[in-house]
Amino acid sequence: MIGNFRGIRAIYMFEMARFGRTVWTSLMLPVITTTLYFVVFGSAIGSRMSDVSSVPYGAFIVPGLMMLTMFTESISNASFGIYMPKWTGTIYEMLSSPMSPLELLIAYVGAAATKSVIIGAIIFATAHLFVDIQVAHPVLMVGFMVLMAVTFCLFGFIIGIWAQSFEQLQVIPLLVVYPLTFLGGAFYSLDMLPAAWRAVTLFNPVVYLISGFRWTFFGQGDVAIEVSMGAVALFLALCLGLIFWMFRTGYRLKN
Repeated sequence: MIGNFRGIRAIYMFEMARFGRTVWTSLMLPVITTTLYFVVFGSAIGSRMSDVSSVPYGAFIVPGLMMLTMFTESISNASFGIYMPKWTGTIYEMLSSPMSPLELLIAYVGAAATKSVIIGAIIFATAHLFVDIQVAHPVLMVGFMVLMAVTFCLFGFIIGIWAQSFEQLQVIPLLVVYPLTFLGGAFYSLDMLPAAWRAVTLFNPVVYLISGFRWTFFGQGDVAIEVSMGAVALFLALCLGLIFWMFRTGYRLKN
């Protein structure tokens, strides 16, 4: 049951205030990163590449670049948000407060997802300075972006509960998420790969996420949109199930 809206709002506003204290750093970093990606991939490399599936290469990499940044931002914001109460000891106050696990989850994941969507929107706006982007399905694009932010914030929430040090907060994003994103078609189409490598790449779950988001832009992707949506729904369900198991068993909630 969700009834403690005041508690949800308090945690949500606290997390957003923390974002506001570093707003220029948080917002300028994706702008600078996006600019560098377009200078390197869009101009230096893209000028020497033909269109990818009838889409100019500079525009083709926009969905992948947005997903790459949103993956890392969602995981980082959500994992740090729940890890800090564990580190400072205030997790005990939250667990004994009149807030259910679902209400805590809505507050922390909602704040982290909001930050991620804001940064994704900034990257999208920055990309317009370099390439002409036509979005085939704008409503679905926004919906998919929000869904992806929530899903990976849930994944980051799991990492924040699992982690027992600040170093462990960085292990999975650096060693798992980044490589899978680069190998998941963020900057190329799977059709550009040899048949054997393409078959191997299809085992990468990030492929289906990036492909689905790219479909909302150009009406085409490396895999069917139905498959992409199914993969997102499955990942979302797995994350929710694991989080509620953690709360029910108390797994690493108190370090």
